[in-house]
This record gives sequence, structure tokens and C-alpha cells, in this order.
Amino acid sequence: MLDTLPGGGARSQPARLFAAVTDLIRIVAQPDLVQAVLRFALAVPFWRSGTLKWDGFLQLSDTAIDLFTQEFMLHLPGGPYPFPAPATMAFISGCGEIIFPSLLVLGLATRFASVGLLLMTVVVELTVPDGWPIHITWAAMALAIMRYGPGRLSLDALIGRILGAAHP
Repeated sequence: MLDTLPGGGARSQPARLFAAVTDLIRIVAQPDLVQAVLRFALAVPFWRSGTLKWDGFLQLSDTAIDLFTQEFMLHLPGGPYPFPAPATMAFISGCGEIIFPSLLVLGLATRFASVGLLLMTVVVELTVPDGWPIHITWAAMALAIMRYGPGRLSLDALIGRILGAAHP
């Protein structure tokens, strides 16, 4: 069965199916929804890691400090090297893994949070170089959020509307 195209041509059944699927994709994959899902997807692995580093409010777990003291090493040329100030690095890491994902999920200071998670991803890659297939995915998500912003389903967009600023 053939459909008539604008201009008088005919469209085959596979072409109609392809067009229908394309239309469905356009309906489902709205940019603002994609941006919200992307923010959430990047937040989850960092949040999960961050929750394991704390025993209470601003109280690092012994495991987190031990990881930065004994296990984690920076794989740089001539290395690996131990982390400098491991307790401080564990604290900074734990804070970043809670604060940046929270900001991303809320869509607040989104580009700032994405930069923070991109920098953390670089450090994670230097610490666990065999994990690059996952790390490159995190980097790609952070870069996409940095480039395209949080979308309209975010506090950044709401604040922009309230203040009358254009939201990119």
C-alpha cells in the first residue's frame, strides 16, 4: 500500500513505518526531558559513591579515609603515586559526590555542578585507569550538560524566568 507524498510521489509501507517511528521519537525525546534524564543519569553514580563515604553529618567513614590512604593511587607517568593529604582528599571527594549530584538533580547551578563532576571524573580516571569505558560516558554526559544546560525542567530555568533572564 502506498501513501501519497507532497508533490505527488508515493511512500512505501517501510517508509511510512520509518516516518511513524521518527515522529514517535520526536514526541518522546523532547529536549527538556532528555536534559533532565541526563542530569539524573550523571548524578546517580556519584551520589551512590558519596553516600558510602559518610558515617554522619560531616563525619567521614574510616573506609573512605583508608581508601585514599592505602588503596587509591594516582596513575601518572613514573607512578603510581599516593594521594597527597589523603584525609583531605577523601573529605573533598565525599563532599563533591553529595553536593554536585544534588545540584544536578535539582537543576540548580547545573553547569557549575557539571564542571565539578567532570573534574572529579578526570581524577577518578587517573585513579582507576581501567574504568575508562564508564568514565568516558560520565565525561560525555557532563560535557553535554555544560554545553546544553539544564533544560526547562530545572530550578535554573525557573529562577531565570522569575528574574526575567533568557534561558539558553
